[in-house]
Amino acid sequence: MGYAIAEELAEQGAEVILVSGPVALTTQHKNIQVIFVESAEEMYKACLENFPGCNGAIMTAAVADFTPATIQPDKTKRKDKNLSIELKPTNDIAAALGNIKKKSQLLGGFALETSNEMKNAEEKLLKKNLDFIVLNSLNDKGAGFGGDTNKITFIEKNNKYQAFELKSKREVATDIVKKIIALMQ
Repeated sequence: MGYAIAEELAEQGAEVILVSGPVALTTQHKNIQVIFVESAEEMYKACLENFPGCNGAIMTAAVADFTPATIQPDKTKRKDKNLSIELKPTNDIAAALGNIKKKSQLLGGFALETSNEMKNAEEKLLKKNLDFIVLNSLNDKGAGFGGDTNKITFIEKNNKYQAFELKSKREVATDIVKKIIALMQ
């Protein structure tokens, strides 16, 4: 979704900074600057560094909520006993940007949910100081990861909802960019 949204924004004339983890996707438009990162921490730093100079951001990445507390320098060899890995919370990129967001900036996010979808998305919207959130559910066939389609619902702070049918990710990106343009006017 992030790449499709970046392409659509660039087509509409925006200068886009796309912070991307490792993917097999490429950008086509000359107005897209890609910053490649490997870890959640690198993504956090890149977003914090670039957000203050932007008109807004939409957080599409499904960044892990936890990361290993320690990184082993060498391969862990197979053993005949179970291993435990201690996890620590990753930095919450959307919340960090919500904390530094100016009134003139727009901040949108995604909520991929499996239960209590609307309630969880609404809570995330408020907690992270987002202007809107795009809800998609793993319970909806064709939505989320691993395909070229998605089914979304927009939720805004004013309890305004707009649900869409299953569409191609390119069509969903167009809907999201239309929403961004409408909210920035």
